[in-house]
Amino acid sequence: MSFQAPKGTFDWMPPRSERVLAVRDALAAPARRAGYGYIETPAFEDTGLFSRGVGESTDIVTKEMYTFEDKGGRSITLRPEGTASVMRAVIEHGLPGGPLPVKLWYSGSYYRYERAQKGRYRHFSQVGAEAIGTEDPAVDAELITLAVDGYASLGLSGVRLLLNSLGCAECRPAYRAALQDFLRGLDLDEQTRQRIEINPLRVLDDKRPQVQAQLTGAPLVTDHLCGACKAYHEEVRTLLTAAGVKYTDDPRLVRGLDYYTRTTFEFLHDGLGAQSAVGGGGRYDGLSEMIGGPPLPSVGWALGVDRTVLAMEAEGLFDAEPATVDVFAVPLGEEAKRVAFGLVVELRRAGLSADMAFGGRGVKGAMKAADRSGARFALILGDRDLAAGAVQLKDLTTAEQTAVPLAEVADTLKGKLS
Repeated sequence: MSFQAPKGTFDWMPPRSERVLAVRDALAAPARRAGYGYIETPAFEDTGLFSRGVGESTDIVTKEMYTFEDKGGRSITLRPEGTASVMRAVIEHGLPGGPLPVKLWYSGSYYRYERAQKGRYRHFSQVGAEAIGTEDPAVDAELITLAVDGYASLGLSGVRLLLNSLGCAECRPAYRAALQDFLRGLDLDEQTRQRIEINPLRVLDDKRPQVQAQLTGAPLVTDHLCGACKAYHEEVRTLLTAAGVKYTDDPRLVRGLDYYTRTTFEFLHDGLGAQSAVGGGGRYDGLSEMIGGPPLPSVGWALGVDRTVLAMEAEGLFDAEPATVDVFAVPLGEEAKRVAFGLVVELRRAGLSADMAFGGRGVKGAMKAADRSGARFALILGDRDLAAGAVQLKDLTTAEQTAVPLAEVADTLKGKLS
């Protein structure tokens, strides 16, 4: 019997997996430059953290969580998203007692029992960033700008930013009542009708065409914002424009979690088909209290690594396969292999990426391996070279070959590769 990856999951394999590492680093880099510190939380948590924090009425909690009872009889859930875990850790470790906001970034795997399709997996990877403990439109604008810069650094040109405000505890109730009145008059199934009473904003997030078609005349949250929320949202928009960030106002944009307030945003890419969101986030001023913490107004985002890779492939940004190494050694004979091994170790310790032919291949097979590695240079080492204390350095793009003394190989290659 041979095993396969579980349904809705997949393996990242070389050389494509190198793209994942590059995307993860690029998405995290702007946050790191902005003073966000790295946080790592467990892959599983107490189930109550997500049912209370993410929301009892969300699809994530009602349909998609991987929940099980551990050997101690505790209900445990594989994390379906990152923010609730980060907030739990911040509260548990007393970080709100220090300077605010607490600025953190993270990267990891998340798990949802989704209907598997391209761009929607049951095990997926995200980079996230959170600014916890401050209510300031400049922090919202900072985080959005950091995400925009991350996508731009990858060369992506097709990412679109949608922006909205969901209001606050003062103005949301009036909007909620108006929305409920509207939704109760629609032709909806029983489960969706129950959702109207628990969290009517969830209905706006329903992707089914038969539901979306009925939502045309639904009241807009932006028409019900209080003065403070209007001013807050206007300041976010002003700061984004000043930073050169292009966005589209979308008064129908809601996110699939209950904890969002005020600023909400989503990044879309049209090259992904039905699953067009590559990232998103927003402000969540009440989450801390929901999970038993002190008032900590906060804002954050999560960017999909898998989907960003797909978006880059859709834009043809990965035409060439990534080179695995800079230098590939081709030893001819046993003594040459010993010398080549020491040379490769020396090159690696000098900061160069290097590999060599293993398994006693002949010169033809070894040179094929050098070509496949994507290396720019081959080091060819035979008995005659050993006797001369040198190595043949071959440029694999021009086929130019020169003899270099063994003691000078590292410095010569560093100069050529700099």
